Amino acid sequence: MRTLLSLARLIGIILLLWPVCGSAIEGDRATHQSDHDEDVILLPPVHVHGLPLNKDQQLGPVPTYTPWPKIPPSLDGQELDDWMKARFLIAKDAQFTVVVLEPAKHRELTIAGISALNQWKFDPQMRGDEPVDGELTVRIHFRTQ
Repeated sequence: MRTLLSLARLIGIILLLWPVCGSAIEGDRATHQSDHDEDVILLPPVHVHGLPLNKDQQLGPVPTYTPWPKIPPSLDGQELDDWMKARFLIAKDAQFTVVVLEPAKHRELTIAGISALNQWKFDPQMRGDEPVDGELTVRIHFRTQ
């Protein structure tokens, strides 16, 4: 008797859930064209100024050799928390110029930073298959404890 009661409950549950399971199996079908029209969202035109939209084809300069500056002997043993900011102006032939945007508080650290940055090497920026001039900004943090 319990087996028949359990079987009846199971059949009842299946019959109750059948519409839910059936629609999940069939997928989400629109019954009218107007149902499809509601799915379309029209966006206003967007104007972008100053940004190339083909970012995937405009690869920036890639550093290939990046020696880091060393703490100068005159500051060795001191607790330091200083930084500098510099920009590389990299020509399409991979020659570059270093421009200090913000020097470190300690002049010796700025000199050490410039000395190290002048040793860097780059692959030039690319636009598709063509090398172009580019730039790269770096921030060097000098920190000792």
